[in-house]
Amino acid sequence: MAYGARIAGINQSSQLDTIIQRSLQRSGLWDEVEPILHGNPARLSIGQQQLLCIARALTVEPEILIFDEPCGELDPIETVKIENLMRDLRNDCTLIFVTNKRRQAARVSDVAGFLYCGELIEFGSTEKIFTNPQDTRTEQYVTGRLG
Repeated sequence: MAYGARIAGINQSSQLDTIIQRSLQRSGLWDEVEPILHGNPARLSIGQQQLLCIARALTVEPEILIFDEPCGELDPIETVKIENLMRDLRNDCTLIFVTNKRRQAARVSDVAGFLYCGELIEFGSTEKIFTNPQDTRTEQYVTGRLG
């Protein structure tokens, strides 16, 4: 089926079709791509391509997903889709989310860490990091005076 997907242990096309559909549905992309499943993914918008990457990762039912600036080049509408998906997925697996966007980190995370010059400065609940940081560098960062 779509985009040359191959999953170990899956021999029947119908099983593969089911897995692909389920993953695309979980990513929120199914309705948009169903009519063009056999098409070229390069024709998708950047946001759709990002959702497709997430859907591909979901096919193996991971325990952990790592996101590195998943909304870096997305417009606000596509960013909201990714953030909503992340909120939904955190019930199914652990999400590690790397971003330079302070507001986004505050919106989507339960636990946050502040790294500065390769050093972990502070780690704890997102609310505490953003409202009552213990280190002055963290406070400077979350208030926009650093970085």
